[in-house]
Amino acid sequence: MGKFYQFAKAIVYCFIKPLFRVEVIGKEHFPMDGAVLLCSNHINNLDPPTIGIVSPRQLRFMAKEELFKIPVFSLIVRALGAFPVKRGFSDREALRTGLKILKEREVLAIFPEGTRSKTGELGKGLAGAGFFALRSDCVVLPCAVVSSYKPFRKTKVIFGPAIDFTSCRNKKISAEEATDKIMTEIRNLLEKYR
Repeated sequence: MGKFYQFAKAIVYCFIKPLFRVEVIGKEHFPMDGAVLLCSNHINNLDPPTIGIVSPRQLRFMAKEELFKIPVFSLIVRALGAFPVKRGFSDREALRTGLKILKEREVLAIFPEGTRSKTGELGKGLAGAGFFALRSDCVVLPCAVVSSYKPFRKTKVIFGPAIDFTSCRNKKISAEEATDKIMTEIRNLLEKYR
């Protein structure tokens, strides 16, 4: 982890962990080396820092382009390793950046739904998650966040067993099918731990 990332993680940890009583389940499933595509549900703007503070490795988040237009904040998110994606259509530059991160054996963290759920229910995943899973040699780590984000109410971050996509790549399934497989694993975690 970079020094700034470690510093920011420590500061945010001191705020979020006690305020939202964050509990981590399945941390043993988190691969400690190699390329990892972390895929989570998305219910609140606090999801990225909450997942980040409990992850044992540095996460590289794909974040909406609008965040990179906010003065000062844009410098911080870039320093933390996030990169922009244009929402609503295929962003080739973001896809290339994501594949480069996985090729460098880092952890790419994404929210396959593409936006926050307004109802708290898991929505349909976009094909980008499947694209990354099929076009790299990463393992996919399903993650679920269960929280109301109300102060002093318990928040759960659950890491499921990593999914090896080797057989899916050999079968040449579509990106949409791969995303559906990932979303099923996230849904299973939500149903088990809600």
